[in-house]
Amino acid sequence: MSTLHFHNARLIDPETGTDAPGTLTVKDGVILGQDGKAPKGATLIDCGGKCLAPGIVDWGVKIGEPGERHRESFRSAGLAAAAGGVTTIIARPDTLPAIDTPETLEFVTRRAQESAPVRIRHMAALTKGREGREMTEIGFLLDAGAIAFTDVFAVSTETKALSRALTYARSLGALVVGHPQEAALSKGASTTSGKFASLKGLPAVSPLAERMGLERDLALVEMTRARYHADQITTAASLPALQRAKAAGLDVTAGTSIHHLTLNEFDVGDYRTFFKFTPPLRSEEDRQAIIAALADGTIDVIASFHTPADEESKRLPFEEAAAGAVALETILPAAMRLYHGGHLSLPALFRAMALNPAQRLGLPQGRISEDAPADLVLFDPDAPFQMDRFALRSKSKNTPFDGARMEGKVLATWVAGAQVFTA
Repeated sequence: MSTLHFHNARLIDPETGTDAPGTLTVKDGVILGQDGKAPKGATLIDCGGKCLAPGIVDWGVKIGEPGERHRESFRSAGLAAAAGGVTTIIARPDTLPAIDTPETLEFVTRRAQESAPVRIRHMAALTKGREGREMTEIGFLLDAGAIAFTDVFAVSTETKALSRALTYARSLGALVVGHPQEAALSKGASTTSGKFASLKGLPAVSPLAERMGLERDLALVEMTRARYHADQITTAASLPALQRAKAAGLDVTAGTSIHHLTLNEFDVGDYRTFFKFTPPLRSEEDRQAIIAALADGTIDVIASFHTPADEESKRLPFEEAAAGAVALETILPAAMRLYHGGHLSLPALFRAMALNPAQRLGLPQGRISEDAPADLVLFDPDAPFQMDRFALRSKSKNTPFDGARMEGKVLATWVAGAQVFTA
């Protein structure tokens, strides 16, 4: 490995909260420090005054291996991530079959290492088959490299089984990731209840279903004292419960998706299936409340929730179409909407997209301080472009931003000091 010296850079440091000109020196894949002179023999990289930040740690990415490789492979996801400034993928276990045994986890870990140019860590299923009834071998899965445990969108209705899993997870120090929804109310819903859903004649769910699911999960966390992360908080109604849990000292964090931060229920328009998500898009009032919760620290993490879907599963009536969108390449330009709108600074955005997820998962990434891994993204926050979904590197092209005018281009990406993408 060589020594790299980044100069003429606008350093975005989420740890110190600073956004200022500076330099960064990297040796053997590790950051040596900021604002130093170039070591003798170092390769000089002129950043052209653009932003240099820690690579994004994207928590909750769906990859189609095993079972749905036609939608996304480790290689295509890795290439898309590198082009989007994502240097660490935290992959979901909702595969076919689910990642619920050490053998399956070892298979996907090996495949990821062989195929992807970025780092990939895997969450494992909390219950066998993600059916919510019988817990997985959490200890063995931890030994095999599982970074957290979740059934993703398969919300368990077996509260006693869930409490047992949380108790066991706590005894091992494992992090449990929940998707807070009241399962019965949410079943079959494709929009958020309100005037818009009624006018469109679409099956809807009350935003209170999220609060009800979160309240149950937080009560179980209070009972078991497990480590818990709510993966998608999208409504204002959920925030008081989350604030109370944090104030009470429970080991709880929360995240939200970039789509719920930048889109609202009206974007569904004339039944556009690229705007169908789980949970569904919310009201503008909810969107603004979630942005404010990010700013004050109530919500900790922004994730893409990259969910590839083939054309056939999206070219269906809105109620029947698959939910979700690809977002590994769009998370950064979408986040720039929050920056240019004056809602969040660049250090605050990278705290939520890089530092906070890395810290919660016990990873050394997400920072540009001394001795941190040299996982970096160089980007121009002001560069305008029109999104073309067919130019995306993901195998699936289901993005709600197709044709949209956006700002923010990734210029280059490094993982452990090795360049994995250049524009």
